[in-house]
Amino acid sequence: VQLQASGGGLVQPGGSLRLSCAASGSIFGINNMGWYRQAPGKQRELVADITSGGRTNYDDSVKGRFTISRDNAEKMVNLQMNSLKPEDTAVYYCNAKRTVGTTTFNYWGQGTQVTVSS
Repeated sequence: VQLQASGGGLVQPGGSLRLSCAASGSIFGINNMGWYRQAPGKQRELVADITSGGRTNYDDSVKGRFTISRDNAEKMVNLQMNSLKPEDTAVYYCNAKRTVGTTTFNYWGQGTQVTVSS
């Protein structure tokens, strides 16, 4: 599975950005896709994810501001980010998970920088 992320950039506090991630290759068995972020000096953390059935999960810090969506036919996952805050500044990574038995395989995109600053 290859993941190509796009849509990052520089935005002022309160602004919006939309991240997109396109999956290619064999996506058979990919059951969960999402976005993680990593700020300088911090560990990578889950922002939001979505199952193939459309069930979503958000970190508390982004609830009500971010919306994750998935287009299974187009093999894409998107993250609409509204009311952005400086603390949202990070490199955002697209993620896909495939579980085979008791083993989960993680696939990562290349990362896209999001900077929230005035």
